[in-house]
Amino acid sequence: MKTIQDILTSGTAYLEARGVEGARHSMQSLLVHVLGKNKTWLYLHYDDPLSEEQLAPLRELLRVRGKGVPLQHLLGSTEFYRREFRTDARALIPRPETEELVEMALGMATRKEGLQVLDMGCGSGIIGITLALELAKFHPQVVMADISEAALSLTLENATALGAKVKTYRSDLFSAWTPAEDNAVVPPTGFDLVLANLPYVPDGEQVATEVTHDPATALYGGPDGLDIVRRFLEEARPHLAKDCLVLLEVGHDQGEATRACMEELGYQNTRVLTDMSGKPRFPMGYAAADFIPQPEPTTNDSNE
Repeated sequence: MKTIQDILTSGTAYLEARGVEGARHSMQSLLVHVLGKNKTWLYLHYDDPLSEEQLAPLRELLRVRGKGVPLQHLLGSTEFYRREFRTDARALIPRPETEELVEMALGMATRKEGLQVLDMGCGSGIIGITLALELAKFHPQVVMADISEAALSLTLENATALGAKVKTYRSDLFSAWTPAEDNAVVPPTGFDLVLANLPYVPDGEQVATEVTHDPATALYGGPDGLDIVRRFLEEARPHLAKDCLVLLEVGHDQGEATRACMEELGYQNTRVLTDMSGKPRFPMGYAAADFIPQPEPTTNDSNE
């Protein structure tokens, strides 16, 4: 009978032969998942034998992982900012860089009661839900929008599981703010903090096998990857409160182009923050006062 150590070694070799990145981590995670244990237990029981009943589901998971199906889809969840979020094919798999984006936003956000927050292109909900929970003592009003109904269903599942108070809207960027139907519910506006991790992969660019399991609508953003980002930055302006912080995640070589677009549109104090690898991935800026729509002047037609 094979031991846990035997299975870990052979499973890692199997995944490495198929080009799976982080093969040993994947194998450890699958073992922990199948056995219902944690990694500490695994380390202490390397010499324990595994029965055929335990090996059968592991073999199937290993086969599928070897085909490039993301580990997060097989496990059904991923950790983000110390919390477990449900993950599947309905939305983009959370990336480590996005956790850095949230950390930056929390470090720069104005702390005030009733902070108005927008997570545009929310996907699985990791950004908005994390902000709602981390800023809970300020009772933030967190709005989360996505073009995908499936992604929004995943967001709601995660919000419910984690006890986060958020509002979700199906919207092609800001289309929900200009409803086609008179009885449509219009989202709040006048945001103080806006984060967006929108599609930014250039059309036709090859991506890693695992990334192909993400929804295409969450990946591709036009010829240079920035079509949706540019449209978002322009459409956002009338919905921002004065000095609203807008922070985005883009590709490692798109930061300066995005910052230049923000400056051209009138955003103030624009710059690009780097990720932990030193890549300029997070363009940011602040809303100008003239972004806020001014009320139409009233006219007095009466004769004095």
